[in-house]
Amino acid sequence: MESASVAVGHAPGGEHAPGGAGEHHGPPEANKSSRVDAPLLGMLLFIISEIMLFGAFFTAYFFVRVVGDAPWPAPGEHLPVVVAGINTAILISSSFTMHWALEGARNENRAALRVGMLTTFLLGLTFLCVQINEYVFIGFAPADNAQGSIFYGLTGLHGAHVFVGLTLLAMATVRAFRGHFTPKEHRGIEIPGIYWHFVDVMWIVVYTVIYVI
Repeated sequence: MESASVAVGHAPGGEHAPGGAGEHHGPPEANKSSRVDAPLLGMLLFIISEIMLFGAFFTAYFFVRVVGDAPWPAPGEHLPVVVAGINTAILISSSFTMHWALEGARNENRAALRVGMLTTFLLGLTFLCVQINEYVFIGFAPADNAQGSIFYGLTGLHGAHVFVGLTLLAMATVRAFRGHFTPKEHRGIEIPGIYWHFVDVMWIVVYTVIYVI
């Protein structure tokens, strides 16, 4: 009986023998990608969903302007192209300071990390304040016409993303000044940085389509 028990993968006394057929219990281990870690993958999937959201607003813009052949902006309205261009330069500059901060974290340069994060936050805040000021003095409202609705919809959607990005930057900046990041542990800078670069690139598209073309 003892030899028969060992043959089916059981040791004497009812215990499992090493390498036996019934050694593993419970569900299998979760599959983990060796190429992309979970936080980075989550941010990339989120950005893809945001691109689709912006795509819906751009579809409305092209429908009014191309399919409906409506003038842009509406007759009697004016868009502050120069001010928006300066604001675009401010936001693009924040991408460079964000990259500078990340490189500072990777190279254990705490001064570059802290100054880069603080500068990025202040540039982003300046951009948002200029955009709000633009709304105050632009001279038309979303309810005035379809062009106004699309203008406020696209620029307002982007402004909301800037606000979210500033919230992430504020938390990362506080952590940077508290010394939380190291050359090996700087995910808290890299992930918000990816989101901020997305916000910057999306604004270039919005500015080109809404103000320039």
